[in-house]
Parts: sequence; structure tokens; C-alpha cells
Amino acid sequence: MPRAGLSRERLIEAAIALTEADGFVALNLAALARGFGVKLASLYAHVRNVDDLKAEVALNALRRLADMVDEAIAGRAGRDALYAYAEAQRDFALVHPGLFEAARHPLSEEIAMQSAGVRIARASRAVFRSYALDDADQVHATRLLGSFLLGFVLLERSGSFAHSAPEAADSWARGLESLHMAISGWAEKDSKQ
Repeated sequence: MPRAGLSRERLIEAAIALTEADGFVALNLAALARGFGVKLASLYAHVRNVDDLKAEVALNALRRLADMVDEAIAGRAGRDALYAYAEAQRDFALVHPGLFEAARHPLSEEIAMQSAGVRIARASRAVFRSYALDDADQVHATRLLGSFLLGFVLLERSGSFAHSAPEAADSWARGLESLHMAISGWAEKDSKQ
């Protein structure tokens, strides 16, 4: 019998709060049970297992990130859209590091196709559509930008840029400008062929 006051929604909210406080890696059922003052077995009336709970946190993280990205790029194109998309992702990672990690949690194909990750991919395509890239180059550009974003944010969060000048923000801006120029060059190269 489910414990009074305990519900799937409350567990997901607590899992999100734990992820925000301690990181996605710290999310486990034992910690949640302690937080609710119940035995671990009580949680299984509401969630199948820890993977079920992690998927719910990942879906929440993707929704939040998609909302930020959509808002950031609305009405923008080209370089402005690229910068806004990247800044929204970086801001999300710096303000919500646990949820940023959760947003990269592997989901089944069925769940992923119904998640807000689709909105993020659509936003990325919208950014690169204004660069006049064909479908394949939009995918390449999305992967390049994603690799830059993830690598930069992970290094920045770990303190790797804190020990030398210039400021990380300067490197970030130069990196984005380099991406803009490189991707702009793809379309120019294709139009000359």
C-alpha cells in the first residue's frame, strides 16, 4: 500500500531537488527514501526503479532547457541565433549543472522521440537553416556546436580555465565567432561548387 503523502509526483520533485543540490550522479532511491523518512521499499509503489526516476528527471531537464533555448532564439537568425542558442545552453549548464547532466541521460528511442529533446533539435535546425546549409550540413553543424558547448562547459565547470588569462568568457566568445565563421564558410563553399 502506498504511504500517505508519497506520490510519483512528489518523488520526481524531490529527485529534481536532489539533482539540483548534489548533482545527477547523487540521485539514488536510498537518498530519496531517507529524505522522506521511509523505507526504500515504499518508493517502489511509485517508481519502477532508479532508471525510471532518472528518466523523469531527464525529461524535466530537457523541458526546462528547451524552454530557455526557444525563448533565446525567438525572432533571431544567423549569428545572433547561434549566439543566443549557445548562451542559453551555457547559462542552463552554469545555473543548473545537475539538470544539465540529467538532460544528457540516455533515454529509450520511444521516450526520446516524445521528449523536449526534439524541440532542442528543432531549434538547432532553425539556427542553421538561416546559414543556408543542406540537411546533412545542418546535422554536422549541430554536432560541432554541441561538442563545443559540452566540452567548454564541462571544462569551465571543473575549473580548468580558472588558472590563466584571458578570461573564459573571452575564449567562449572567440570560440562562438570561430564556429560562426566556419559554418558560414560551409554554405559559401557549397554555393561555389
